[in-house]
Amino acid sequence: MSDNVIKFGKAAKAVKRSKKEKQAAENRARFGQKKDQKTLKAKLTEKLQSKLDAHKIEKSVKKDKDES
Repeated sequence: MSDNVIKFGKAAKAVKRSKKEKQAAENRARFGQKKDQKTLKAKLTEKLQSKLDAHKIEKSVKKDKDES
């Protein structure tokens, strides 16, 4: 008879743990990215940033000749 004893504290912890694992798996599926997707995104970001930098207009600062 003592073999069928259930400790509710351990059972509750096991249920919580399984719920957390299930939520983590859902989050990985929803928000996770594969490595090739990350590298592709990084390359695209770098390419777009370099294109923006190439089209940037720099303002030239003129110094007064009187200060020399």
